[in-house]
Amino acid sequence: MSKQIRLGILTPSSNTALEPLTFQTVSSIPNVSVHFSRFPVTAISLSTRGLAQFDHSVIMQAAELLAHAEVDMIGWSGTAAGWMGFESDEKLCEAITKATGIPATTSVLALNKALDIFKVKKLGLVTPYLDDVQERIVKNYNAIGMKITSKMERHLRIEKNADFALIGEVVLERLVGQVVEGGAEAVSTFCTNLLAAHKVELWEAKYGVPVLDTVTTVTWDMLRQCGVDTKAIKGWGRIFQEA
Repeated sequence: MSKQIRLGILTPSSNTALEPLTFQTVSSIPNVSVHFSRFPVTAISLSTRGLAQFDHSVIMQAAELLAHAEVDMIGWSGTAAGWMGFESDEKLCEAITKATGIPATTSVLALNKALDIFKVKKLGLVTPYLDDVQERIVKNYNAIGMKITSKMERHLRIEKNADFALIGEVVLERLVGQVVEGGAEAVSTFCTNLLAAHKVELWEAKYGVPVLDTVTTVTWDMLRQCGVDTKAIKGWGRIFQEA
């Protein structure tokens, strides 16, 4: 019998999308289980309160609870590094591993790995976020050489995290199509409370580019680092087959 692999996922408290989507993604791999630990996140903004939600001391408490379950890998299924800086996720992963002895990754660090594997230079960015949050994400990607023009980004100016999961598939599909039309070589649905991951394969077929959802990216990277052959996962996008 294959070794049982336990994945530990750090989850924003108001997120209702990522848990069922992550369960569904790994459901075809019988020796993989997924376990979640929440910490408080209710709204996304650049305010002092909004940024304080992602203080590493708070996240570490949730990570240490996952360590009680002796998980094989810890993943932060969230996108805060997009506006707080990629180094914030790098430091978080280092802190988790130092405190627990368990390797860690995040949605954003995994996305950046996938972008490199797919050799993407022009990224389409679809988010629910406010103007200034989106601007910060674009700026951080521009700083690492990723081109995101005004025609390659769309955002919905929503602040309340629970409301992100209410955005309909028709809206998301339209936005994905618009950024591809704007010149994107790949698209990221960049928020783990979007109900998007299960539509990725359909959008990839329709628009002809990789679609990298941030619920999917962290799951893919965790499985890969645990030695799981991700090609067994069908129907969840090219990342599992080609990356």
